[in-house]
Amino acid sequence: MLQPEFVDAAGTEHAASPHAKRKRHKSKRPRAGRGYQAGDTTSAAYRYGNLTQDECEAELTTREIQFERVEARGVAAPVRLRGPLHGVEFRSNDASKTKPDSVYEIADCRLLLALDDFALILEQHNVIAVEHYSMYRPPSKRWPDGKIGRQHAGALSIDAAHFVRKDASTLSVLDDFHGRIGAKTCGPKAAPRKRTPAAVELRAILCEAIAARLFNVILTPNHNRPHRNHFHMEVMHATSWFLVD
Repeated sequence: MLQPEFVDAAGTEHAASPHAKRKRHKSKRPRAGRGYQAGDTTSAAYRYGNLTQDECEAELTTREIQFERVEARGVAAPVRLRGPLHGVEFRSNDASKTKPDSVYEIADCRLLLALDDFALILEQHNVIAVEHYSMYRPPSKRWPDGKIGRQHAGALSIDAAHFVRKDASTLSVLDDFHGRIGAKTCGPKAAPRKRTPAAVELRAILCEAIAARLFNVILTPNHNRPHRNHFHMEVMHATSWFLVD
């Protein structure tokens, strides 16, 4: 299976290894252009991004989501998901019977709220499991104590690669998205290069999530080659704009 090469929302490339050194950049609004959408302070992503750890965990409890608070360097509100969301299991490709607590399955609480909403969409498409490359990627040993990370360093992103359905079929981003770098992802005139049933279904799932504004950043194979095998879906702190590409 291909391992992802990583590119952040600003277009900075990162090595495929989860332990590789990565440049850090201050969060800033992207330039208006392809994929940029103006701010919306009424969105789910904006509300979740502004929650404190206690507020977020209280909402998880209200939603009856099974979780456990954990410790993770660079993560503001680290938790582990301990059950499915609306019947959908989220699991990393690193997880196995011998690795029940993969570090890549740690998430910031606010990402879990967005994934809980996303699971409602997945449920309508008969998806029962999402296989991802990672949510959290531990920063280097030189990471300053108390510094809160963004994207995967802050466990605020998920790289979703495969969507397993009730009939045991799998929608693969690598095999079924059929995109093209620079092509429009959703909306009028947006369509997969090959309109297979799997491609249409996968595109519908993605575009419904985009329309719901659950994530501030969604990067697809249309963004660049390093994203050819996954959807990068990210919640950001106190951010009202959106980037979809």
